[in-house]
This record gives sequence, C-alpha cells and structure tokens, in this order.
Amino acid sequence: QVHLVESGGGSVQPGGSLRLSCAASGNIDSIDGMAWYRQAPGKQREYIAAITKSGVTNYADSVQGRFTISRDNAKNMLYLQMNSLKSEDTAVYYCAASQLSEAWGYSYAYDYWGQGTQVTVSS
Repeated sequence: QVHLVESGGGSVQPGGSLRLSCAASGNIDSIDGMAWYRQAPGKQREYIAAITKSGVTNYADSVQGRFTISRDNAKNMLYLQMNSLKSEDTAVYYCAASQLSEAWGYSYAYDYWGQGTQVTVSS
C-alpha cells in the first residue's frame, strides 16, 4: 500500500502562484509514475500533469506553460508549481501514483490517490 497526502492548497488572486506538495509513504518502491489531477464542482476529474520516476513529464494543454510538475525521489515527494493562476483553476487537486511509468492521463492506471487539497482562485 501507498499513502498519499497533499498539502499547499489555499486561496490566491488571479495571476498568483501556489505550490502543491504530495508526500508519499508506504511501499514506495512499487511506484513509478505520479500525477496531479483536479476536480472542480460539478465537473469531471481532469488530468493536469504526470511525471515518471526518471523525470519525464507530460502536461495537459490547459496548464502547459503555467504549471510545472516535479518530484524528489529521495524525499518521496511530488510537487506542482502553479503560476499565472486563473479562476478556472479553482478545484480540489489530487495526487495519484501508479506502478506504471507512463500512466500519463489514464486515470484507471493509477493505483493510489490522495484525499485532495482545495485551490481557490478568486479576486
């Protein structure tokens, strides 16, 4: 089992920045690909970005150039740096982990999910 805990959410004005973190614990050696998803009220869960254990990244078009995913394998941490935030980025953000390397946006490929952290972008 792998346990994921997100942190770093909060309220920010449009144009601002936030950095989300996800701490992984448990059977970490079984994990390769990790990702961030989000879900806004009344909408389906949306893929944001993913990263392999070796550092290869993939982004959704909606966040390309604004968000940066990274990970520290030594600390078992996943990060999401979010810049130039917009009101439409308001959502609960989830961390996910997969035994596959390139799970990318295939949500069914992720074996573990965190509980989420709220991000609100509003003036």
